[in-house]
Amino acid sequence: MGKHPLTGRDETEHERIDRNLQEFLGELRVALPGVQVLFAFLLVVPFNQRFPEITSFQKTVYFVTLLFTAASSVCLIAPTAQHRMEFRRQHKEQILLMANRLAIAGLGFLAIAMTGAMLLITDLLYDGTTALIVTVVVGLAFAVLWYLVPVRRLAS
Repeated sequence: MGKHPLTGRDETEHERIDRNLQEFLGELRVALPGVQVLFAFLLVVPFNQRFPEITSFQKTVYFVTLLFTAASSVCLIAPTAQHRMEFRRQHKEQILLMANRLAIAGLGFLAIAMTGAMLLITDLLYDGTTALIVTVVVGLAFAVLWYLVPVRRLAS
């Protein structure tokens, strides 16, 4: 067995796909608890006694954040569901390609949801200027660390 042309590892194409799928599923195990905690938090917020007192802007931020959290959950859990549905059908490579796209989208939705949660909480606690600054800083941190750094590495 020779080295794989893409990875330089001593592995067959099937072994590479199996390894990539296992690595991907491990990455999902890291991301999913964060999505689940945020989603659970957002689901109980309307039952808080102060919720009816929030502004129209805060209600909109809450709802948009809830929607992005749901979208993130859908995208990040879909690869597991697809893998389970197509288990033993020899579709691992197709599942992995789709899972990669869904994970990138799901993480993007998660970054937006977490930024929205920061906006909501900061707007409840402080004035609009502080909320704007915190939201921009958090949004930029996600954009740079989750997307810009890897994209720059891919481009070089």
